[in-house]
Amino acid sequence: MVGKPANDMNLTRLSVTLATLLAGSALASPPHTPVPGGIALIDLCSDRQPAPSAQWGEQPLAVVRDKGRWIALLGIPLDTLPGELEIRSFFGSTASDHSVAIRPHNYPEQRLTIKDQRKVDPDPDDLARIAREKAHTETIKAKFSKDRPDTVLHAPADGRLSSRFGLRRIFNGQPRNPHNGLDFAAPTGAPVRAPAAGTVLDTGEYFFNGNTVFIDHGQGLISAYMHLSRIDVREGQRLARGDRIGAVGATGRSTGPHLHWTVILNNTAVNPELLLKRP
Repeated sequence: MVGKPANDMNLTRLSVTLATLLAGSALASPPHTPVPGGIALIDLCSDRQPAPSAQWGEQPLAVVRDKGRWIALLGIPLDTLPGELEIRSFFGSTASDHSVAIRPHNYPEQRLTIKDQRKVDPDPDDLARIAREKAHTETIKAKFSKDRPDTVLHAPADGRLSSRFGLRRIFNGQPRNPHNGLDFAAPTGAPVRAPAAGTVLDTGEYFFNGNTVFIDHGQGLISAYMHLSRIDVREGQRLARGDRIGAVGATGRSTGPHLHWTVILNNTAVNPELLLKRP
């Protein structure tokens, strides 16, 4: 049997590689989920045109290429009521308006017991610290860099999901804000890794969140890793997917060792499972 010439084999490998890349690009966007805590996809135009920009009010939105189209990604706040949201796209000097119909969605309830009552009812000094930290993190979450993000994320830790996004949480019998991320149950010291390429925006120790790392993935896609036992990165460090950023712990307000993972899109916490790599 006569084999293929080397050049033909190289071309075949190249064709397979290109086909694989193209197939992967068809899965670049998360599913269209226009509910509180979800992500709405707004089709803007063919990607044969220069990339447009888009915004919701004054908030810029991520615009990604997917299946031959430019798509705007809108993260929807958990407290959004059913109805229409309006976004605007810009093609040079031309503006276009787009409506997104938001559907209702109910999240379950979760009751937790916290041993440290101060983490449920902070004292005045704690409240002052919490206010400072909130102002600082609001600045971090509002970051919008120009790089286009990879919107297929890998799980940052191994372990079962112990708490899912959106749970209405009750600590020691008292209602608190809904759960704005995913919790991975894992032992103290287990590695935590970057789910996609990005740049470390901030690291620090917070009253509720404990040891925390924020990563900027581009265009308002930001991820946060909380309750860490240790931090292995520094502000400004460039990361590749899979780079170690720290270790699982139980710092801050925690019932035990786990990783709390929050994903921010256009200054809004969204369900990280929508962005996780799909089989």
